[in-house]
Amino acid sequence: MTTASDTPTRSRRNRRAEILEAAARLFAARGFHGVSIEDLGAAVGVSGPALYRHFDGKDALLSEMLLDVSSRLRESAVTVVTGAGGAAGPEETLDALLDVQITFATDHPALITVHDRELGNVPEPARRQIRRLQRLYVEEWVTVLAELHPDCPAARLRAATHAVFGLLNSTPHSAGELPAQDMRPMLHAMARAAIAASVR
Repeated sequence: MTTASDTPTRSRRNRRAEILEAAARLFAARGFHGVSIEDLGAAVGVSGPALYRHFDGKDALLSEMLLDVSSRLRESAVTVVTGAGGAAGPEETLDALLDVQITFATDHPALITVHDRELGNVPEPARRQIRRLQRLYVEEWVTVLAELHPDCPAARLRAATHAVFGLLNSTPHSAGELPAQDMRPMLHAMARAAIAASVR
């Protein structure tokens, strides 16, 4: 049951999500240093200084943006690998992991651009957290690939995982070229082929 006391918290959460989404688009288009607090405020219909009610500044906003997506990807992978996502065996689990990454890649190309270009602008403590979450995410993939290819060295499986991410995360360069219903199966087939080639 929703009460009146729930509304401000939910509204604040929604506003933060709206700001993060707008910031991702602006940072991707113009770069972190090319976007001012006033630009961010204008994108969500508030004054620039009003953003300080939600974030301490642009650095904090960028940190939360990249921490959030890294955390959500890792949590999704854990859900898949532990079986909570409904996958039955390693082949199905790998397909489910690919679906997680492909959904992210097709739905959030701006976040991919921001991560690739702006991670160095994240303050060091948050950057370490982001890197740690990303390593844990990779290891979920390596665990599944090791079940499928037990004779393949872990280092090779890890390298293959990073290469597949590079392939799937190319969507900022191809966004809009194909509708999602065509793009998703193409990316899935290409990723599967890349993995098969890398573990021979």
